[in-house]
Amino acid sequence: MDDIDLEELVASLTLREENQAIKSYQNTVAVSCPACDARFDDLIVCKENPTSLNLSKQLDLCVGSADGQAVIFTHKK
Repeated sequence: MDDIDLEELVASLTLREENQAIKSYQNTVAVSCPACDARFDDLIVCKENPTSLNLSKQLDLCVGSADGQAVIFTHKK
């Protein structure tokens, strides 16, 4: 997977949370995951390196990069 065009991608998503470490977006319009082509639920952009995520539920994850930042696409099981 090539670098993701983050600006284009987040233009279609809804910002849900932003803090020092991450930005979290919800996929409310059924955008396809650039890694697996399935619809994803949320996009997490890691703003700091390293970043720790505490997940409250089990998810399938696809990972990529955009502008040198890790991006994680979540797929609810």
